[in-house]
Amino acid sequence: MMISRRFMTLGLVLATLTACSNAERFAVQSPTVTEQVSIAFGAVEVRDVSLPSYAAADEITTQAADGTLVSSKSVLWADAPERAVALELSQNLARMTGRRVASEPWPFEAFPDARLEVRFSELVASAAGEFRTSGQYFVGVSDGRRERSGLFDLTVAFDPKGGPNAIAAARGRLILNLATYIAKNGLK
Repeated sequence: MMISRRFMTLGLVLATLTACSNAERFAVQSPTVTEQVSIAFGAVEVRDVSLPSYAAADEITTQAADGTLVSSKSVLWADAPERAVALELSQNLARMTGRRVASEPWPFEAFPDARLEVRFSELVASAAGEFRTSGQYFVGVSDGRRERSGLFDLTVAFDPKGGPNAIAAARGRLILNLATYIAKNGLK
């Protein structure tokens, strides 16, 4: 009796894993950074990236024309979205500024000159072929005099016929555009 229960439990676990293995995962390839931006800080920590729950989920979500958010357990991001977006932001900022930029936890002994937090109110691809983001960023500085915040509202177009790969490429371009926007408006 005990052995059959263990086999049943093992069978359920294997069935669940098999069902999950049918999912496709899509990685975001960061586009090439071509623009150099000068900023006022030598070192910046990307501290917190806060996404709406649908954007923080593993499932790739799209928004239908009527506003409905649609996702599928079989179409997933390759990495946890909050971690991935924080890494994309920090890597893009590092490449375009030539400065020491890293996402938290801060890996260096010396403290950063500024800390960046980004709170997204929206990060979604539409079925019509537009990937949109909006929200607010905050730049904290220990002296308090150069602290600032700002709002952002950005979009990039993509071909919806390209499916999840096109959505992933659009997110990469969108996060690069956001990094450029923050560098020019929040880190000067």
